[in-house]
Amino acid sequence: MLPQLLAYLLEIIKTQYQIIVYVMGVILGKSLHLEDWDEPVQKPYRKLQVDDLPIIDVPETLDYRKLLADYEAQHRRPLRPIQRRAKAKHRVPDSLTCPRCQAPSSYLYANHGGKGQYQCKVCQCRFNHRNRFTKQAVFRCPHCKKTLEKIKERKEYNIYKCKNNDCPFYQANLHRMTKKERQPFQQDPQAFKVRYWFREFLFDFLPLASSSLIKPKVDLSRLAASPHVLGLVLTYYVNFGMSSRETAAALKDIHGVSISHQTVLNYANSVALWIKPFVDRFPYELSGSFCGDETYIRVKGRWHYLFFLFDAVKKIVLSYRVSPNRDTLSAIKAIDDVLRKLASLPDDLSFVVDGNPIYRLAQHFFAQHGISFDVRQVIGLTNEDPVSEEFRPLKQIIERFNRTFKSNDRPTHGFGAEEGSVSFVTLFVAYFNFLRPHSALEGRVPVVIPELAELPHMPARWTKLIAMAQDFLQNEAA
Repeated sequence: MLPQLLAYLLEIIKTQYQIIVYVMGVILGKSLHLEDWDEPVQKPYRKLQVDDLPIIDVPETLDYRKLLADYEAQHRRPLRPIQRRAKAKHRVPDSLTCPRCQAPSSYLYANHGGKGQYQCKVCQCRFNHRNRFTKQAVFRCPHCKKTLEKIKERKEYNIYKCKNNDCPFYQANLHRMTKKERQPFQQDPQAFKVRYWFREFLFDFLPLASSSLIKPKVDLSRLAASPHVLGLVLTYYVNFGMSSRETAAALKDIHGVSISHQTVLNYANSVALWIKPFVDRFPYELSGSFCGDETYIRVKGRWHYLFFLFDAVKKIVLSYRVSPNRDTLSAIKAIDDVLRKLASLPDDLSFVVDGNPIYRLAQHFFAQHGISFDVRQVIGLTNEDPVSEEFRPLKQIIERFNRTFKSNDRPTHGFGAEEGSVSFVTLFVAYFNFLRPHSALEGRVPVVIPELAELPHMPARWTKLIAMAQDFLQNEAA
């Protein structure tokens, strides 16, 4: 009887817990499920094949006014508008214009028996509502020169496909199939990628575009604490990876300075606003060996993704973007951060990343804008292909860097807003690039600044770094 009663009470407790979780989620606006506090599920990436760029045919546009003037100069008489019959069965709408030369409806024929096709008397263009001249560009298969057909619309891009059965690309893939592959292909052709595909990206993002420098509104000179106390706060909070409460307790117990943990967070957020432009635009001397990876950071009780791109030789962090999604646009922006820091783009530029397909799509996006580089994907934990075997040491370097970051991030227990996570990551990158000695560099910091190296201790270096960042902003604004 007792075991049955206990089982019944446990069911009641579980039901009550689910009700409490639901109500708290509605009130606080974030999930409290236990699954959210577990590590994110690691799933293998789907294989992605990116084909060559298509032939882009930009339709020629004309001006009907110039064509009419040229006609009059050549024939010594103007080109007359169309004289329509009063009882014409098919009429041209008055609002219709030629998509090629913009001639008005008075110069347009209702061609092809009124079946939706028209012809311009000025430029001889035949068109309908699906005419090629209404498009910004026409994509053609680079193998058979046939026009590609849009087959899918995604959130980030449109997919075009070559449906020509005589396309050399399609025929070559069919011939390479084994007998074992042909039977499932005949049953489910969509499971095989045998035709040419092209992805037209829909991002409103221009690579290598210069961003305006925004001067922070926070005035550090008005902080209640002295510069030395501010340096102590950053040293404990960033260098030693202590939480804001631990930092406040250390300041009171060791230095006799009484501040709240919220003040620690306010100081960190204020300093991050000033230092970020300095970190992003510093003239780094780079090696050209770049590797990248994503790690996790908790924001508002949810897992966000932190994209790191790293100079594997100089040990310099070049990109650190926090994003709620692990998507192509985030990868594009992360790579663009690195490209902006290069004085010129080398011919052998490459990035070593994992098997995530978003980096291949990012490579394709930059190729469409005339920026070429290679993507070396190290897949899995074992070297099952030559690329993984050759470039795994670089991938392991960024993995070790991720562990270093996680050891500093773990005491924070997540952030209540995305701005807080960005501030913490910015301060960590500033510390890692300019203040933290690295064993692989014989105890030197990755970016040596003589003004910082001459100072006796870390709080003084933090305050000097803040002063240099402020001077940098003032010089850029002048």
